[in-house]
Amino acid sequence: MTVERQLAQIVRLVRDVLGQDAIGAYPHGSTATGRLQPHSDVDVLVVSSRATTADEKRALIDQLLRVSGRGDPSGQARSIELTIVVESEIRPWRYPPRFDFQYGDWLRAEFERGELTPWEAPNPDLAPLITMARQGSRSLFGPPPTDLFDPVPRHDLDAAIVEGIPGLLSDLDDDTTNVVLTFARISTTLATGAIRSKDGAADWALARLPEEHRPVLARARAVYLGDESDHWDDLRPAVRPHVEHVIREIERAAPGGSPARPGA
Repeated sequence: MTVERQLAQIVRLVRDVLGQDAIGAYPHGSTATGRLQPHSDVDVLVVSSRATTADEKRALIDQLLRVSGRGDPSGQARSIELTIVVESEIRPWRYPPRFDFQYGDWLRAEFERGELTPWEAPNPDLAPLITMARQGSRSLFGPPPTDLFDPVPRHDLDAAIVEGIPGLLSDLDDDTTNVVLTFARISTTLATGAIRSKDGAADWALARLPEEHRPVLARARAVYLGDESDHWDDLRPAVRPHVEHVIREIERAAPGGSPARPGA
């Protein structure tokens, strides 16, 4: 299934559920830049004029479970990440922001149990999502993203990406490739102010890492690009020292030198 077909599915679903209250839909990340890799999700941010009801959340979840990732019977669909935010929650911009709804396959088990809101609020992740949507400059429907989204101040963007670090650390053993690449992305954004693709962030970071810490990031990049299988047994002892080194660099660059680790 092509990405464009999946984007069309998402647009139809959002419009069927929200009707005229759906203001616009915007791809972000690699979906917006066209740099999708074998394991990339299809990422879409939707702006609504109102909050979704419980019945509407259930309708969105039920359909997304059927068409996202392994839920699609064809076996050819990418995983979908759909985020809905109410316009009044993000315009004018304030931090931390809140989203109204989010679907991602990492929450599939909770959704299959019947949970409708298995996410945390407020949601700092909206800061980089909105920044990426503005950078992507693509609208699936609605006004251009730069007309609808206020720019996210740099200090809010930096604070948002650092705030997610404790959760990343808890996922390190189970989702090593994604976590290692996300740390590279955080480090890159703090240093440059730009949100790069995961492989682009890895390229930037690899050139600056001490030699002993490069193999872990090089493996994560190769897995992301589909050049290697997702295996870590041979490098497992080096993963946490790599991450600890990156966290020390992040802490030096973080706003106000704020600690990036729980309990730090």
